Amino acid sequence: MEAKWLTWAKEIQGIAQTGLTYAKDVYDIERYQALRELSVDILANYTFESKEKIRLAFAEDEGYCTPKVDIRGVIFQDGKILLVREKLDGNWALPGGWGDIGLSPSEVAVKEIAEESGYQAEAVRLLAVLDKKFHNHPPEPYHVYKFFILCRITGGEAAEGVETNGVGFFGEDELPELSQERNTEKQIKMLFEFLKNPQKPVILD
Repeated sequence: MEAKWLTWAKEIQGIAQTGLTYAKDVYDIERYQALRELSVDILANYTFESKEKIRLAFAEDEGYCTPKVDIRGVIFQDGKILLVREKLDGNWALPGGWGDIGLSPSEVAVKEIAEESGYQAEAVRLLAVLDKKFHNHPPEPYHVYKFFILCRITGGEAAEGVETNGVGFFGEDELPELSQERNTEKQIKMLFEFLKNPQKPVILD
């Protein structure tokens, strides 16, 4: 479970962002702006990031506040799972990223697989939808839903991408150091359950 201070900061930010979207009264606007600044102060105190960086990444969105969506493509081959090495931290993750406007979750998964691994793929089925707050990821300011979509390779070959510098298949007991922000060991092992039992129902938090 995520830290209470992080939950509170995100909830305050959500109230402030939604309030600023609909507020008309100047005094209400000032109050919501003060709440937004309070959420920035909480994050700055606990993460030691600058307030300016936090505002840009966390407190500049407009409109009704909703969770972000992270989509991961899952490919098995010869009993192993496809992972890519992230340039950002040097660790390994399922190919994937934020959902894109105009693309379905399946289309995003296929796009990310091509961009990050070099393989062409097609989506097969949804495996899991997880709320990141229930899993052991590093703290971050966003509330995130994670979609895991089973895909199959249809062509292409292993190739590095703009954001990746390694592509490989790994067995359940030979996993490399994982990019914890993107996926945990427990989640990868959860996905191997679908390899063992293809009829396993979708997992929902």
